[in-house]
Order: sequence, then structure tokens, then C-alpha cells
Amino acid sequence: MENRTVTMAHGAGGRQTSELIDQVFKAHFANHDLTADDAAVLIPPAGKMAVSTDGFIVSPAFFPGGNIGKLSICGTVNDLACMGAKPLYLTCAFVIEEGFPMEKLEEIAAAMEKTAKEAGVHIVSGDTKVAGRGQVDGVFITTTGMGEIEEGVTVGGALAKPGDAIIVTGDIGRHGCTILLEREDFGIDADVTSDCAPLWGTVKAVMDTTHNLHVIRDATRGGVGTVLYEIAGQSNVGIHLDAKAVPVQPEVKGVCGMLGLEPLYLACEGRLVIMAPKEEAEGIVETLRKCPYSAEAAIIGEVVAEEPGKVVMETEIGTLALLPQPGGELLPRIC
Repeated sequence: MENRTVTMAHGAGGRQTSELIDQVFKAHFANHDLTADDAAVLIPPAGKMAVSTDGFIVSPAFFPGGNIGKLSICGTVNDLACMGAKPLYLTCAFVIEEGFPMEKLEEIAAAMEKTAKEAGVHIVSGDTKVAGRGQVDGVFITTTGMGEIEEGVTVGGALAKPGDAIIVTGDIGRHGCTILLEREDFGIDADVTSDCAPLWGTVKAVMDTTHNLHVIRDATRGGVGTVLYEIAGQSNVGIHLDAKAVPVQPEVKGVCGMLGLEPLYLACEGRLVIMAPKEEAEGIVETLRKCPYSAEAAIIGEVVAEEPGKVVMETEIGTLALLPQPGGELLPRIC
């Protein structure tokens, strides 16, 4: 490409803008629904739709296991999947800092292409803006997704019931730990890779096993602990966790021990919290362990009627402790 970095001319609407769109975005996002017009014309699903929008400002934009492009697809696709919705369409808006390397932008677009293909979602329209140096940190991406809710599935944070098993689909806190180590110089040598992944296939496999599901939630910003507090409040139930059952990668556990962090509050980008009746739990876990991103799925607790709105954890030495409610600045910022 003629220009090695993004310039203000690339955002001015003229020839350079057209070249940027054609040579980077259209080259990677081409499909029969992608439009060059002002809006995409789409065929709506016959049933209910789910729609979700998410903004991504992760720093650094490139990290072990992914980059902001992959993250922008996963984040929105996973939000749709958590409503039992098959992702159909995606729009994306870029705000790019003047001087951002074109090679890096191409790498981001390639990651989005690959992840969208895996998720089965079509990128149908978008927008590109170029901001002056220092106005944004490299590149920001906003994606909006639309999906078709599978018939017979109704899930939501207000639907947890006493007696439900609480399932996580794999080890927790890995994305947050990865970003923290990439961003800060702690002098810690730990081999940690983000769990960033598109999870529609995982949700579809679970729904093919049973429609008797109450809650599906992806544990992103704030991690599993924050998600559990949100659901406890929405459903007016208590949460009882077994600390020994919570899967945490040894490297993540070690970093958290050194820095005084709780893995339950570190972000995930490829993990779900599922709540379903106990009689369904073993079958769900068995299904999850056959899926690419959930081999370490585990039952970590149960929903109870006592102490509504609170999360209580049985520690590894057998005592009960109230998990502190998250507040203030959650570290690290991951989106």
C-alpha cells in the first residue's frame, strides 16, 4: 500500500478514504450482504431478534491470544449468543489515530475476517473516522450485532432460581491477567494467553442438549464475580460458590497471588456463566467438555434462596466467606 500509516486524508472522504476502505476493509470483509451504499438491506429472521452494541478501546491493541479486531467480533457475537441468538449480521465503526501503521490496521482487519467467519456472522456495513494524533489511543472499534433467537429458548439475568447449578465453561481470569501483564512492567515472567474466542458454537451445542436453561452470561469486564453479583441482584437470589471447584490456570493463580488480586474479578473474553436446573448440569458439562473452548467446564456452585443479592464462597479450608461486592475501578480495564 502506498501509505505506510493512516493520515488525516484517509478520513476526509476522498480518494484516500476509498482506497483505505477498498484495500483494507472491503478486502477482508467481502460477503454478499456487505454494502457500499449508506445502509445494508437485510432479510430479518422470522422470529425474535437480539441486538447488541459494544465499544472496544483495549490497550494494548495487540496481546497474546488476539488483538482488538478479534476482540470486537467476539465481544458482540458472544453477547448475542448469551441471549440464545445465532449471530447473523454485524456492523463496525473504526476511529483510527493519525499515524497508525497501515500494517497493523491490516492485521486487525484480518483477525476480524477470520473470527467473523468462525462465528458465522456477516459484516454488512461500517464507518471509518480518522482522529488527530493523541485524540485516540491507536484505534477504537464499535460493533453492533444482530442475531436470531432460537425458538424455545428464554434466558436472562432475572431468571435464576434456587436449586440451579452454576457452571463456568473454563478457567477464569486469563484475559484480564494477559492484558495486565502486557500493560504493566511487573517483572513477572508468566506464560499467560487470552481466552478470547467466539462462543456461538458453544452455546448452540448446549442448546442442542437442552432448552431448560435459565441464565447464560459472558464474564467479560469485572469477571465471574461481578457477573454473579449482577445475577444475584436481578433474580433476588443468593449464590453459593465452592472455591475448590473454580478452575484457574496455575500461571494466573500465581500472578494473582503476587499482586493481591482475586481471579474471580479478572476479565474473561471466552468464558460463559450458565445457570440451569441441577438435573441438567452434568449433561451440560459433558457437552461443554467436547467443545473447542470449554474443555475445562465445571460446576462451581449453586443458586440458593438464602441471603438474596449476596455471593458466599466456601473456601479451600472449608470456611464460608462473603465475596466482596465489586466497586470502584476494576483492574485492568480490558475494553
